[in-house]
Amino acid sequence: MKFIKPTKRKLIVFFSAFAAILSIAYIRLIYIFPNQLTLFENQEYIYKFKNPLLVNLVNFKSDNNDILIFDSEDIKVNNEDYKGTGNRVMFKASKLGRTSLSLKLLGLIPLKTMYVDVVPYKEVVACGNTVGVKIKVDGILVIGLSDVETPDGKKLLPARDSGLKPGDLIVEVNNNRVDTAYDLINEVEKSMGGNIWVKYKRGNSYNNAKMTPVKSVEDNKYHVGMWVRDSTAGIGTLTFYDPVTKGFGALGHGITDIDTGAIMPVERGELIESNILTIKKGTKGNPGELKGVLIEDGGALGKIIKNSHYGIYGTLNDTALDKFSNVRYPIALRNDIKVGPATILANIDGKNVEEYSIEIEKVSRKSANGLKGMIIRVTDQRLLEATGGIVQGMSGSPILQDGKLVGAVTHVLVNDPARGYGILIEWMVKNMADANLQSVEMANAS
Repeated sequence: MKFIKPTKRKLIVFFSAFAAILSIAYIRLIYIFPNQLTLFENQEYIYKFKNPLLVNLVNFKSDNNDILIFDSEDIKVNNEDYKGTGNRVMFKASKLGRTSLSLKLLGLIPLKTMYVDVVPYKEVVACGNTVGVKIKVDGILVIGLSDVETPDGKKLLPARDSGLKPGDLIVEVNNNRVDTAYDLINEVEKSMGGNIWVKYKRGNSYNNAKMTPVKSVEDNKYHVGMWVRDSTAGIGTLTFYDPVTKGFGALGHGITDIDTGAIMPVERGELIESNILTIKKGTKGNPGELKGVLIEDGGALGKIIKNSHYGIYGTLNDTALDKFSNVRYPIALRNDIKVGPATILANIDGKNVEEYSIEIEKVSRKSANGLKGMIIRVTDQRLLEATGGIVQGMSGSPILQDGKLVGAVTHVLVNDPARGYGILIEWMVKNMADANLQSVEMANAS
């Protein structure tokens, strides 16, 4: 027994250490295995995974089969394709669509799932021009709630008592569509203090609320105690356009309401020309800004169809194309982007698009979306002297590296205006494609 006990202890220590090492290896594999991957159609890819034993790569099959073709025969089990990852996986993106790859322990226990989008290879025109942006909201956005003082001295909260909150989007009152703040005011006034029914959207769901307008002591008219907004306008940068479809992407981030932070849904919108008047230089803790005006009598440059977290998208008018560059760049996928030197295109004077040097300091390999896919630093002394780095209005400035369009500037780091975030261009191109499809569906419906 004296001999066996030490042996047992050694075995326990050995297997505990082995289990710990294996667990660390699994955790490391899960961490480096990305959540999302975008591939070009008809191109081959090689990925290296230094994985522990007993892990399989699983391609979940769907009705849209053979999106990915692996480099050797697949073992089919329950309509799934199993592939031991080894140290190298090679496959071809054979057709457009979306599929899933998953790491499974022993082919049974899920460790990590990665969604794979296969997109067409594209060359697009990188722009960098500042443009004016006008958006009409698809409904009426609630931006604030307040009380209403009545002639008898009471302070009532009709809108708040009905359950409405800032960020809600009002679309109907008493079954009548409301498109402007004036439509809402008219419906409230017509009620003469009777109940009104409000249909609104919160998130992705529609709801109904009963509201009772009250007469205000200020103007002797009926009110419900809401601050609302039905449109917005500003200045940003056009990132790129597709010379084939004339679809465009701009800003690299969504247009949000300044009071609520909600993405403003587009009913209709336009790109128009702008004129930069002055530059407010960015300093630590105080973001700068390109200050300018919209030139509304010059005609629309294009139509805005979609406002998303990843920018604004739509189509350019044929007459506007000669106002922008015609130099085409291939788009780069996440795995093409390297830490190191790059450039951005911007026209901070509102006239001439210039190329400025930057450094890509970090590229996110793991995140499911590319909204903050890069951290960049402005290194060009000309731009630093003029703006202090990245300022409002430069959002959407194209990022170029090794002759490819890799992304766009999105946000500045408030405490260091020379640094900021960039969105991966693959996400903007996908959103542009979705906007073009939406435009076709709208045209067919009309």
